[in-house]
Amino acid sequence: MSGSTLLWIIGYVLHRTIFGSLSRFDADTIDILFLTFILLGGASFIYSLLRILDLRKEMQRQAEQGKRAHWIATHDHLTLLPNRYALEKFEIITTEIGVHDDRAPTATIFSIDLDGFKKVNDLVGHHGGDRLLQEVSKRLSAFTDGSSVFRLGGDEFLIIARGLEPLKEEKFAKLLIHAISGPIQIGTISCQVGASVGYARWPDQGHDLKDVCHRSDVALYEAKSIGANTALQFCAEMQMKVTTRAKLEGELRKAIAECEIKPFYQPLIDLRSGDVCGFEALARWIADDGKSVSPQVFIPIAEETGLMTPLFQQLLRKACEEAKHWPDHVSLSFNVSAIQMDDRLLASRILKILDDVGLPPSRLEVEITENALIRDPDLAASIIDDLHGAGIQIALDDFGTGYSSLAQLARYQFDKIKIDKSFVRSAHQYGDRHEKIVQALLIMSRGLDVKTTVEGIEKYAELAYFLREGCDIGQGYLFGQAMPFIETISYLRDRQNGLKTA
Repeated sequence: MSGSTLLWIIGYVLHRTIFGSLSRFDADTIDILFLTFILLGGASFIYSLLRILDLRKEMQRQAEQGKRAHWIATHDHLTLLPNRYALEKFEIITTEIGVHDDRAPTATIFSIDLDGFKKVNDLVGHHGGDRLLQEVSKRLSAFTDGSSVFRLGGDEFLIIARGLEPLKEEKFAKLLIHAISGPIQIGTISCQVGASVGYARWPDQGHDLKDVCHRSDVALYEAKSIGANTALQFCAEMQMKVTTRAKLEGELRKAIAECEIKPFYQPLIDLRSGDVCGFEALARWIADDGKSVSPQVFIPIAEETGLMTPLFQQLLRKACEEAKHWPDHVSLSFNVSAIQMDDRLLASRILKILDDVGLPPSRLEVEITENALIRDPDLAASIIDDLHGAGIQIALDDFGTGYSSLAQLARYQFDKIKIDKSFVRSAHQYGDRHEKIVQALLIMSRGLDVKTTVEGIEKYAELAYFLREGCDIGQGYLFGQAMPFIETISYLRDRQNGLKTA
């Protein structure tokens, strides 16, 4: 049986059933039934139409919500600039250079980091810091299309400048620095920050946007190492330097894990008696290749990578254990880096090590540089008070080379001032002016009843000068270089024997 025949039979049966049923009703009833069917059908049609319209509105609302969610995900809520996620999805649009321009499309990536933002943020508070970031974003957006300016997080920004000629890139970078470093009014306070800029060119220095951004970051890192308000273009030597540093960082992690970095000790001499009154612990690292790695190289890496605390604790514990074998009058002097003064647990870490090892707190002297005090003066004061309260001596290291301030000497309780070795050279070589500066430092320390240590004494003439001026303690190659612990024992014995026979 065909399908059409089946449909005809079904239709016929329905027709007979429906109209056969209607034959039992009179005409008025049939009219009412048909009117009811028509009204129901119309109502159903209107309801369906309204549902379709509601569904359409819902789809539009969901589409708008999706766009809004995407915008939130790809933009910084503070500055309203595209964020790092948006940068990952960004594609350089080459058609904007012009249809009549036969030059190959280019773009220059500028990585920007603010200099001194933390100080301003501490000065005006987080709300003021947010206003500063908003103002900086406005200034950067004035240089190019807003969609090409990104805030990557914190005080890091990135600009993609299309079609910029190579000869104009350096000028563009300097203009960015100039715009950022202009005064910014926040309430009643006029603030100022600087900027470091690194830049790289697409496609000359990478065909992938991510690679070019990485190279501009490498240039930025190099610029920051030089100083504030510096702009540098990426070059291959920078990448080699970063690779070397990454290798050194890995070796440093291994060295700390395997306790390969050791404390060496440079003697501190009481200039009045000639006795050894202490040793300053200095970190020394012999790498796997047998070469010595300078602390000026690996200490900054440890600070930047979060390795400073484990390295500090490891070296201090070892130094305290070894200092126990010295005579009781010989103290251990140990340096605290500026970044460690941000650690609210610093005092408790030091005291726990002393307690574990069994070295009396009175035999430990902690050296703190001037620059470490300005990062967070209140926290620094709290740490110094805690250490002092436990009986630990505090020395102000490298006095005169950092943010020297008499207010620091008044605010913080120091037991000793260490005069930097640069004053040793200047006082001995450069005449009356420098000599008077050193004399003023010594007079001031005596007025405050604070002992003085002079670093970097290498000649007998320098020793004679500081003896004459009344300096308390001397340190330098004239008395001995930094040595491993085992040599300190013989050094103490030989020094004592020498004084007895003198």
